[in-house]
Amino acid sequence: MMRAGINGDAKVSLLCADQRYGGVFGTVSSLLRAALVILVLAFIENPTTAAAQGATMQLLPAAGGLTGSQVGNNYFASFGTMNALGIGTPAAGLTVAPLSNGALYFSEYQIQIAGLPGTHKAGVTAFVSTNFVHTAAEILQNCPSTATCTSSGSYSAMSTSALTPTNVVAAPGVGNTTVTVGVGIFLPDNDGASAYTGNDTVAFTLTLTDLTNGRVQMTSTVFLNTPAETVQDAVRMTLSTATGGLTVTPAADYSMNFGNVNGLGIGPAAGLTTTSVAGGTVYSTPYLLNPVFADFNSTTATIEVVLTTNFAHPTVLQLDDASSSGGPFAQITAAPITITTSAANRNSITRFLGLFVSGTNNGVGSFTGSDTATLTFTMTVP
Repeated sequence: MMRAGINGDAKVSLLCADQRYGGVFGTVSSLLRAALVILVLAFIENPTTAAAQGATMQLLPAAGGLTGSQVGNNYFASFGTMNALGIGTPAAGLTVAPLSNGALYFSEYQIQIAGLPGTHKAGVTAFVSTNFVHTAAEILQNCPSTATCTSSGSYSAMSTSALTPTNVVAAPGVGNTTVTVGVGIFLPDNDGASAYTGNDTVAFTLTLTDLTNGRVQMTSTVFLNTPAETVQDAVRMTLSTATGGLTVTPAADYSMNFGNVNGLGIGPAAGLTTTSVAGGTVYSTPYLLNPVFADFNSTTATIEVVLTTNFAHPTVLQLDDASSSGGPFAQITAAPITITTSAANRNSITRFLGLFVSGTNNGVGSFTGSDTATLTFTMTVP
């Protein structure tokens, strides 16, 4: 259509000149028309230009990756439900990578390029053509063809400007082939004023360019809106080993082993400190509470601990809590003890778990042997 429009305007102009000046310039007008026909034929028969204008790209799902639907040159898909901690199972075809400051949901996809002439090379760029309304809560990411798009470290924020798009297939480009690239959504930690939960959508536009002649070949837009993406709040608390403390073993539940203890505090195991108290000895160890939460209106949380299963010999053994290795120690009972009301997201808290061993464990009712107890920690974010 572009060639017809350009040449059509020129031909009309020459015909008008011929009609205006009559037969005086008839010979000249005929020569001009003949020259014009030669030029038009030369333009149409240029094989490089004609073939380049037929170059196309097709988006295809990668093995195990996100799928969607196609309408014309446009594509429709969805990342489904997500959260900034990466908790739970992501939507089909997506991988989630929990990070130190949020979570990245991502998927590989393929771009099939065809119709390039000869040795011509093509490049592909992308930009966010319709951004999320809540840009602080969701950030569209790109992984180029030169990277390993199964790794979260290969993704970076996609440009939001058509004037400075992000390279998907960068120069020197590729020929007629299929390349694997990636698209992702990063959900950073957001609490307080920037917290957001709800539905939102985004779209990005891919542009195929013949890098040999600089001509744009086609564009396709991917709409992540079928259905809209959903951001949920999320909370998690873990326990871990503190420097110099007993090993905290993670499993379905966490566990600590105080080893051999006695009422006199003789021979504590590595990682334990002994403190003499009225009636016996407290063996204590540091450990870490690790609160993580995202998209809550509050920036702080409350952590409590409660004794859910007591020792079989509670007159000989009891569990205590303290903020330092030397105490003071508070007995942990079936009534919750508040550890803190100001736990901050991703800020570890060092606490000391004490095991009191009675020094009066003699006579009737004395006990030696193994025993266990269970504590439950609860974190609440307003």
